[in-house]
Amino acid sequence: MQIPRLHPDTIEEVKLRADIVDVVSEYVVLRKRGKDFVGLCPFHDEKSPSFTVSQTKQMYYCFGCQAGGNAIKFVMELGKRSFADVVLDLARRYQVPVQTLEPEQRQELQRQLSLREQLYEVLASSAQFYQHALRQSQGQKALQYLQSNRQLKEQTIQQFGLGYAPAGWETLYRYLVEDKHYPAQILEKAGLIKPRREGGGYYDVFRDRLMIPIRDVQGRVIAFGGRTLTDEQPKYLNSPETELFSKGKTLFALDQAKGGISQLDQAVVVEGYFDAIALHAAGINNAVASLGTALSLEQVRLILRYTESKQLVLNFDADKAGTNAAERAIGEIAELAYKGEVQLKILNLPDGKDADEYLHSHTPEDYGELLKNAPLWLDWQIQQIIQDRDLRQATDFQQVTQQLVKLLKNIANSDTRNYYVSYCAEILSLGDTRLIPLRVENLLTQIAPVATAYTKPVSAKKAWGGSKVSQSPLITERSLLEHAEALLLRIYLHCPEQRQAIIDELEERDLQFSLSHHRFLWQRILEISSSDGETRNFASPPDLISRLQDQFLEFGSEMELISHLFHVDEKNQKEILRTPQVVQAAIACMDLVMLEKRYRHFLELWQQTDPEAEPERYQSYYQAFYAEKIKLQQIDRQRLFSITELL
Repeated sequence: MQIPRLHPDTIEEVKLRADIVDVVSEYVVLRKRGKDFVGLCPFHDEKSPSFTVSQTKQMYYCFGCQAGGNAIKFVMELGKRSFADVVLDLARRYQVPVQTLEPEQRQELQRQLSLREQLYEVLASSAQFYQHALRQSQGQKALQYLQSNRQLKEQTIQQFGLGYAPAGWETLYRYLVEDKHYPAQILEKAGLIKPRREGGGYYDVFRDRLMIPIRDVQGRVIAFGGRTLTDEQPKYLNSPETELFSKGKTLFALDQAKGGISQLDQAVVVEGYFDAIALHAAGINNAVASLGTALSLEQVRLILRYTESKQLVLNFDADKAGTNAAERAIGEIAELAYKGEVQLKILNLPDGKDADEYLHSHTPEDYGELLKNAPLWLDWQIQQIIQDRDLRQATDFQQVTQQLVKLLKNIANSDTRNYYVSYCAEILSLGDTRLIPLRVENLLTQIAPVATAYTKPVSAKKAWGGSKVSQSPLITERSLLEHAEALLLRIYLHCPEQRQAIIDELEERDLQFSLSHHRFLWQRILEISSSDGETRNFASPPDLISRLQDQFLEFGSEMELISHLFHVDEKNQKEILRTPQVVQAAIACMDLVMLEKRYRHFLELWQQTDPEAEPERYQSYYQAFYAEKIKLQQIDRQRLFSITELL
């Protein structure tokens, strides 16, 4: 809008009243350091704070990008706004009377600003009216409820501006329109009254309700929440969406909590107004309420503005309703949590209590201890999945595994995902540590079932002149290993005459079965052999297979992965008729895969090393991957038939 030139007195008064720490802290998390404040600069990306704010000088300066100035310039630069627009905004915030150089333009300026200003004004007057009504005879029931049921002290009632809306249909309307002469249209736009369907006129939205003012970050009343004192439904009634109020962009008590959130570097989100009020009354001043909706990205980003570590705790009841509320409140925040952009924790209070009820029978220190030990969201989710499930039952085990896989797939950070894969594997192993590797393998297979195409790596041009060794792209490294190891185990089970040769080959090449279910079977085979003192006199195939099957009765899921090895069909029979060649080729394939891994590892290290900065390490990595390359070529020559024939 076209803003008339502002009077110098107005500009000067804004500079005097607008505290730079107060202004900047709405956009930057500031920490006290000496007599100044520091934080991460909002004008450029940085990981270490170089942005300083001096309260004594009322100036800011960034040692990284050299941005600097006063409160007005800060808001101008950050929001790309005009000087006059910022001054007017700060004048409204700090209640500075606006004067212009042209008196005749004052009326036009007031007209342009009038709607929002009048809304703020009429809502402030309404809040005062409700507070006054609370102290009258008609408000005694509401006051008694606050003092007895909620156990709130007078200081807290005044701190949050709690009040009472009288039972009459037009009480507020008559006070504001007839006595204070506010336009009815403004009251309607503020969500305080509604037009009657018949006969004309208006009626009050809030009647016979305990009134809770909802304020913006600057502490201005923008809406109300009304709690019924009877059996009327709904129990809680919020103001409708208005020019000033959007439920999905507002958090109750943030104006009171922003300092505590910044100081404690943590925000606590509860579901109800009185939960937040009770926490503040108990000295826990970093709590806000979500107004009963799923947290939106706007709300989350609003909170995270005040916490450097981005730590957010959702505190809901521990009962079924509380669990559902927590899952509903998570809303869009789940995506941020999966990406690691917010440290989301879940606090369920015991005995199905909310924060208000809990503090009636426990100390603030008790609550603080629960807050300290609140689990991360992913841990909480996992506990919800396995709760009331018997993992020894096949159906429960399968359903839990599917839900865990779905959860793990969404974790973007690979380190975090690997940690939780191991954690879930421990849960699924039911205390048997021998099963953990197998569970890990199963989870990883379901999370990413499609393996990367198996191709021999391309060497650096400076080392190999651009040449490369090709391999069938249809064969994956995983499938190569799966088939080779499976063939070797099937031969061992069904061909006793080849068992010693297999053991000798594995020992000579220092090879282990890589896939966990194959490794698990091999360990059981070795245990049986060791218990029987078998070295040369091996058990017959039926005896060995029968004893293995007996052992695997308690391991249902493992049995599914290896049971096919205990049987021989026509195709398998043809393969094991060539046992000497198949054993040699299978061993070579296992060796090949291990060599490939070592080759890629050393090649990657070599390519990442600066030859000028670390010449010795550069040469060492070169020699290591070159040695693996020579071994790979020898393996290729040793194989009697191709890998594809094995498959």
